[in-house]
Amino acid sequence: MKKIHCLNNISKVGIEAFDESYAVTENAAEAEAWLVRSAALHGMEFNQRLLAVARAGAGVNNIPVDRCSEAGIVVFNTPGANANSVKELVIASMLIVARDVIGGIEWVKSIIDSPSITKDVEKAKSRFAGHEIKNKKLGVIGLGAIGSEVANAASALGMEVYGYDPYMTVNAAFRLSRRVHPATDIHKIYEDCDYISLHMPLTNENAAIINEESLNLMKQGVVILNFSRDKLIDDEAMKAALKSGKVKRYVTDFPNEHIKDMEGVVATPHLGASTEESEDNCALMAAQELIDYIENGNITNSVNFPNCDMGVCRVAARVGLLHANIPNMIGQISAVLAAKNINISDMTNKSKGKYAYTLVDLESCLDDEAEASLKSIEGMKRVRRIYA
Repeated sequence: MKKIHCLNNISKVGIEAFDESYAVTENAAEAEAWLVRSAALHGMEFNQRLLAVARAGAGVNNIPVDRCSEAGIVVFNTPGANANSVKELVIASMLIVARDVIGGIEWVKSIIDSPSITKDVEKAKSRFAGHEIKNKKLGVIGLGAIGSEVANAASALGMEVYGYDPYMTVNAAFRLSRRVHPATDIHKIYEDCDYISLHMPLTNENAAIINEESLNLMKQGVVILNFSRDKLIDDEAMKAALKSGKVKRYVTDFPNEHIKDMEGVVATPHLGASTEESEDNCALMAAQELIDYIENGNITNSVNFPNCDMGVCRVAARVGLLHANIPNMIGQISAVLAAKNINISDMTNKSKGKYAYTLVDLESCLDDEAEASLKSIEGMKRVRRIYA
């Protein structure tokens, strides 16, 4: 019986994806795989049984990815599973701030008991007139699953959309509408756009990417939307830009202690992926990734090891080897198998940064001695007999 441990409440749609050969356990130490949403894993111990951690969502800041890599633990995420949910909230937020809907609602509440409320509304409605988003310029920074959907939806609503992503994949390029203008320089986004929406993971390189320098390049009265990570914003610089009018509105899904002193902030309580559909989609995708890895050794959407898919094993045995991406690993693996007179039926080797993954189908089973020899290869992180 294979065991799964959930560190948060995981949608039953994801849990039900595991068949009767799996059991959910409350004991993290006995589980082969962990399912997590927002729980912080940095202080947790990893047992020898743990093969994989799947994050039901895109960001993995709550997971010690480097430590997992060194332990031969594959970390999965679910890019795109919550894309529609976040996209809808971004579009809704642009419309809300363009028309000052929140200001209008609050004003109506303040006069709700007035006997002349109907006349008062007609007199005051021009205070909340706002403007349309059609023909306004939107800059989308980050064109992954969410960013590309935001760009396409905004373009369909008549906005002039510019997208910037120096790491855009081929798949992302195919997803993007032809009406979205590619920007090769982020400064074009800063200088030309009325709205700027952030859709990128947080890294050491882009922390506080919206800072005093970048804000100074922007148009007067720009609207900034952040549905990615709070640390992408320099809070002090944003506070000053809001006070001066450089930024008209700052919409964030990440309220913190700094925004209480800021004028012009619209803050939502991390609602981006908080829909039933999104939670179901993320949980299901995470479960499917774990199942395919545990049962077949295939890797899809890992943040620390490369994607690798050899389907279902049709021969005697399959072995998965997680190792450092260094020369002669394939040669050493092959030499160990040859010394045991084990013939390779099929093999795939993929690399990702400092790490690599080799998946091998064998015409005879791997014995304990051969497994020990493979584990002793310098740079080997884990050897797993998927099919004995």
